[in-house]
Amino acid sequence: MHLPLPRPLTHDREATVSPSRSHVRDLVIAYLERNPAEVRSLAPLLRDLEAEGDPARGSMSAGHVTCSAVVVDRERRVLHVRHEGGGTFVAPGGQVEEGDRTLAGAALRVAHEVAGIPPGALCATARFSTVPLDIAVHDIDTDPAEGGATERHYDFRFAFCLADTDTDAADAAAAAEVSPRSAKVSGARWRPFDGVASPTLRIKLADSDLDGRIESLNASALIHDDQGRYLLHLRDDRPDIWAPGAWALLGGGREPADGSLAETVRRELREEAGLEPAALDPFDVESATGTDGTTVPVQVFAGRWNGDPADLDLTEGVMLAWFHPETMPRLRLSPSTLELVRRHAAARPEAPSAARTTAERVPRAGNGSVPHIVGVHLYLEQDGKVLLGLRHPDSAYAGSTHHFLAGHCEQESAVSCLVREAREEAGLRIAPEDLELAHLVHMVDEPGGQPRMGIVFRARRWEGTPVVREPDRCLSWGWWPADDLPDPVVPYARAAIEGIRAGRPYTELGWT
Repeated sequence: MHLPLPRPLTHDREATVSPSRSHVRDLVIAYLERNPAEVRSLAPLLRDLEAEGDPARGSMSAGHVTCSAVVVDRERRVLHVRHEGGGTFVAPGGQVEEGDRTLAGAALRVAHEVAGIPPGALCATARFSTVPLDIAVHDIDTDPAEGGATERHYDFRFAFCLADTDTDAADAAAAAEVSPRSAKVSGARWRPFDGVASPTLRIKLADSDLDGRIESLNASALIHDDQGRYLLHLRDDRPDIWAPGAWALLGGGREPADGSLAETVRRELREEAGLEPAALDPFDVESATGTDGTTVPVQVFAGRWNGDPADLDLTEGVMLAWFHPETMPRLRLSPSTLELVRRHAAARPEAPSAARTTAERVPRAGNGSVPHIVGVHLYLEQDGKVLLGLRHPDSAYAGSTHHFLAGHCEQESAVSCLVREAREEAGLRIAPEDLELAHLVHMVDEPGGQPRMGIVFRARRWEGTPVVREPDRCLSWGWWPADDLPDPVVPYARAAIEGIRAGRPYTELGWT
């Protein structure tokens, strides 16, 4: 699934060049393709977007860019708020601020700040997911203290619907928890389309098919084989994509040429991996969180394929690999995707029996060898105390137990993996040259089980204070006396700490 983020928008009043200028211009051009009669009113803005100046601030001669959120419920009503001191009820709107990556993101932030509706309570609409529903042009009288001049505003209005599909339409306002948070807002109400305050927005809504219903805009593929394994895609570790550096299903967003979401998922499989399963059937709808914080319904299709991922022509991401469901909790993987796989595995009549022997569950590399899972672990010591994290109680491994900062090696070196995990899990910055090998733990949970090698590195130096960056996996970080560790601690972590303090380089656990 690919939900790219446009380049960040800067909003300092002193800025002279906006990095999002092309983003704003592209929005205007796409809007005019649908609304060609408005080219005359938007021509001054387009001319300014070709020159220097920040479109989010008043540095352009044509005017000032603002954003509004048009929130539609399932009774075809639109959320309106009234600002302090009376006046007209209008859609929540405001200025773009520092930190807004896109204009749509600014509209989402305003909806939260003004009306108390968080992005996760909203979904993008099918037709207006990338294009404003309306761009209104109007003149505003500025504060007399600032000169009292008239300022032209270009208000980009983005359409959203409520994400809670289980809520009765009559309770839409309560479901979205509309509660004005700004002291400048004195009330909120839902108005039918023909009662919308803005004339241009009223016309656009009347001509639209918006009815508040949620429609999936993305599709993904749950590919499985006859051995009960599932195909996962390791995504690039880049900040401008959804779930960077994590394992995910193949898939992506619907494009204009796609006749259906089934066509979307087949196109994505061809483009990403050259994969064309014989059949793909709708399985379920997964709710993901988009890069802008909104809820993204994803139609999941299931299909069977028996092949070697190494033979596929991967064009995006790092690698493809097969995994059994019982192995997936060890991966950096969305909890909703893990639950999706488990539901599918439980429903498969042909799924391999859970009574398989341990030896059958362990994949063999050939010639009698057995692959080992390699995990890296960070030993940080400060004033005689060791850094440990308290794992989330719902963690698939060692819930409510203290453990090292740790991770499993992917297609990377052990040192690179630990540097990445330290940054992702706790916000710590460690230079590779500041890591030294402190201990090895070779273990199995039970005789004949999957072997694992735990590599423990000591950091001589680091930057930053540990913070919780993955709250679904770790509840807190704490420094504990090395001779008085908390209870419980992951057994092999305790064994490694004891080995390091005793000067032993190696420990074995679970072997007979």
